[in-house]
Amino acid sequence: MPPVAPRSGDAIFASVDRVNAELFTLTYGAIVRQLITDLEEVEEVNKQLDQMGYNIGIRLIDEFLAKSNVSRCVDFRETADVIAKVAFKMFLGVTATVTNWDAEGTTCSLVLEDNPLVDFVELPDTCQGLYYCNILSGVIRGALEMVSMKTEVTWIRDMLRGDDAFEMQVKLLKQVPEEYPYKDDE
Repeated sequence: MPPVAPRSGDAIFASVDRVNAELFTLTYGAIVRQLITDLEEVEEVNKQLDQMGYNIGIRLIDEFLAKSNVSRCVDFRETADVIAKVAFKMFLGVTATVTNWDAEGTTCSLVLEDNPLVDFVELPDTCQGLYYCNILSGVIRGALEMVSMKTEVTWIRDMLRGDDAFEMQVKLLKQVPEEYPYKDDE
């Protein structure tokens, strides 16, 4: 039987069960609002959103790999492209652009022109330090860690802060060699 070809982001998005976009957006907004109320410090909210995203990412990668039929990426460039074109489309219904590569090929930017998490959102003056979509950086960090890539994800531009797009910088810190829990020889 021939190998199964990887599916495009559009094909996966069409076949995946979805929730109402407005419900999703408003629920996420309610979570962020509750975190602001509970934690009071915007920096603590940013950390909590990142940690929540990380916890989601370490689980979401299994669903992504199972439904997308994506094979192992050969390098970080291919990984970033798969995140931008397939993963974002599969889970958020949007695609991102991969830009700003460094010379070593270990740092790039993912630029989102459209972000469904921010529909209906305006940040008050008291929340100007808030990275409202910080959950996305945690998701990417957690998912990549599960495929042996230790990364750092930071926000460069944010439309809620007046920028023209959402831009995350993804930096590969190290490729972690896979460890197996047992040896076949024993």
